[in-house]
Amino acid sequence: MLRSSRPRTQEEEQLLQSVMAQPCAVTQAIELAEQFATMVRQRQVEQFDPWLNQAQASELIPFQRFVEGLRDDESAVRAALTSTVSNGQVEGQVNRLKMLKRQMYGRDGTELLTRRLLLAS
Repeated sequence: MLRSSRPRTQEEEQLLQSVMAQPCAVTQAIELAEQFATMVRQRQVEQFDPWLNQAQASELIPFQRFVEGLRDDESAVRAALTSTVSNGQVEGQVNRLKMLKRQMYGRDGTELLTRRLLLAS
């Protein structure tokens, strides 16, 4: 339902249009999800408060809970929407190293672990 890097096929577009033509919770969920994704991708911090209000006013319980979580950590969300700095690369490397450590747990010791970490990079 969310836009991806590849264009939708004609069948996907027709299915989405038929769902969106009917007034239902799915339509509202699609619209809110697309608006949120666009806001994050384009770093539109000015759209954050209106989106929060719109999602909170919706009848969709999952979106209302999501809004509560965003409000609990609102300063971090606003910083993410305004900052161009990302720690995604660092988090990816940490995740990779932790995975390798888990795979090596209980094996031949630090020498093999060191060799494995160096070969994996």
